[in-house]
Amino acid sequence: MKKRIITVSGVEVAIASRHEQDYICLTDMLKAKDGNFFISDWLRNRNTVEFLGIWESIYNPDFNYGEFATIKSQAGLNSYKLSVKEWTEKTHAIGLYATTGRYGGTYAHKDIAFEFGMWISAEFKLYLIREFQRLKDEEARSTSLEWNFQRTLAKVNYKIHTDAIKEHLIPPRLSKAQASTVYASEADLLNVALFGLTASQRRQANPEQPGNMRDSATLEQLVVLSNLESLNAVLIHQGTAAPARLTQLNAIAITQMRSLLGWGAIRQLGATKAKLQK
Repeated sequence: MKKRIITVSGVEVAIASRHEQDYICLTDMLKAKDGNFFISDWLRNRNTVEFLGIWESIYNPDFNYGEFATIKSQAGLNSYKLSVKEWTEKTHAIGLYATTGRYGGTYAHKDIAFEFGMWISAEFKLYLIREFQRLKDEEARSTSLEWNFQRTLAKVNYKIHTDAIKEHLIPPRLSKAQASTVYASEADLLNVALFGLTASQRRQANPEQPGNMRDSATLEQLVVLSNLESLNAVLIHQGTAAPARLTQLNAIAITQMRSLLGWGAIRQLGATKAKLQK
């Protein structure tokens, strides 16, 4: 379970990902409240129970309304006590959960955590929302950069590559269909240099696999492919014949793949991308 930390009014607050949603640690947040209070003190409040019931009714199709009605009828009484465990077990709630162990605690969906922040103080709630939003903005920027880096790089190099083909390999007055055939030939030259087979050969060998081979390429292969596109453009400008280019590009692909596969940083970037796709 992935956890991140934000600092709110001097208190470190953990944020966990659960079911692709952000849950904030109420146990950490409670440290900011003056006095000797417990999360159960917040849960016994009738307004709290009503809020939790409304939230669950919106987002939880398995919410147990019968048990909720019983709890709601007792909320606010001096003798009434309710733990997070009892709340989740009786109502099948998903907005709160508790974990045990060294890094355990009670976590709440961000909507509920913001409401809990108001119970601590209005000032704390505002700072909590601000720091949470700052974290999400940073994550969005990071995700966007990592997600689009290789695609952008490939697009830039593809423009260089196709411009070189237009200038040196396409005779005048060719139709668009003829021109596309030349592009396909050059694309397959790169495919063979890097993957060892053409796009057609790949489709024949893997008829059940959708998309093209570049869609299923590894991060290392995409990096090398971008490099090969630039290098092939240079070789085209130099007038190097296709067979000679294929030999050179294949040797370069082997060398670069060996180098990248032994480089820990590219593996870490690949692992990050895989996590973001989950």
